[in-house]
Amino acid sequence: YFRVCRLWRDCARRVIRTHQKLSWISTRGHSYIDEDDGHHFLAKKMLVDLEEVYVLPETVLYMAGTDTFSAQSSSRRKKERRDALSKRSKAAEMAAKLEKLLPLECKTLGVSSPGIVYTPMGCGTQRPLEVEDGIAGFVLLLPKIEGVTVKRFHLSNKDLNNNVFDQKKLQEAGLQDNPDLRVVFLFGYNTFKPAAADFIQRLTKPFNVNNTIVIGGHVDQVVSPSSESIDVQYMYGFVGLSLSGRSIQAASILLDEDVETPKSAEAAMQRLKAANIPEVNTVGFMFACIGRGQNYYSNKENVEADAFRKQFPGIPLFGFFGNGEIGCDRIVTENFSLRECGNSLDGDELLHGYTTVIALVHLGPVK
Repeated sequence: YFRVCRLWRDCARRVIRTHQKLSWISTRGHSYIDEDDGHHFLAKKMLVDLEEVYVLPETVLYMAGTDTFSAQSSSRRKKERRDALSKRSKAAEMAAKLEKLLPLECKTLGVSSPGIVYTPMGCGTQRPLEVEDGIAGFVLLLPKIEGVTVKRFHLSNKDLNNNVFDQKKLQEAGLQDNPDLRVVFLFGYNTFKPAAADFIQRLTKPFNVNNTIVIGGHVDQVVSPSSESIDVQYMYGFVGLSLSGRSIQAASILLDEDVETPKSAEAAMQRLKAANIPEVNTVGFMFACIGRGQNYYSNKENVEADAFRKQFPGIPLFGFFGNGEIGCDRIVTENFSLRECGNSLDGDELLHGYTTVIALVHLGPVK
């Protein structure tokens, strides 16, 4: 009996190791709620396609356009019911349905933003799409990978004591006293509040000189962890993920306001290409200002996503159009940096507007 159990265990471990690549589910819809069964479009897509994904997720990052929680249905009965719910309740309801499909121990992080960038399902060679408004969303499924530690965190103004962060909470998040920290995703909520400016600088300033890729932006709403636990009147802060592990390599570039033509966007992507990040088991991220996109490029659509695909035809791209961007030009491979962000006292080097941050994250070789 015990020999058979060990044999099954060893076989299962070998199979799981072969599936140590992230996968994703993505979709674009016409209505955020299906008229027939009342399912949110992203949760319904997961319900249909999750069985076809051969990954046991340990961490899930999902994003949806803000319109997916505020659109109206033509059905009067459903419309009246949804009108009685706040936008936060709609988000919490969708999150509960979506996360019910995942393993109980799975760490989930979900946000909504004005626009979404995603790669259609199938493979990384699909053309990534910039959906600046409308109904779109994606779910990134990240399995447990040997040598990679992913931690989810939520830091708010409630974690400040005399303007100092709770050091234990920073350590638990993997953000402090962690020599193997490689990548940090930061998604700010309610950061428009005047008191949030100092909070943001205190949180991001240590990363200005760290050998760490920091990427993200400011979102409309946190969907998961539960948005109902956030007091929108008084709270502001960040949710995020920290990725640690010596096998991780990453790079990011900043497309500033001068990048305003397809040619200049392609030149920026060539900087990212020059980082020589391995392209196997690698994913791209794009966090753009809502002021960019089609109008910024003289009515040319999908410019930055297409420029990315031209340089990285096999790497999927995901992200959003948000209310401010976080990141800079930086490479993390051993101890080399393409460009340090500086050591200014104002701590603004990672915080931008009217820009786009593009990043590559390599999760290590597939064994």
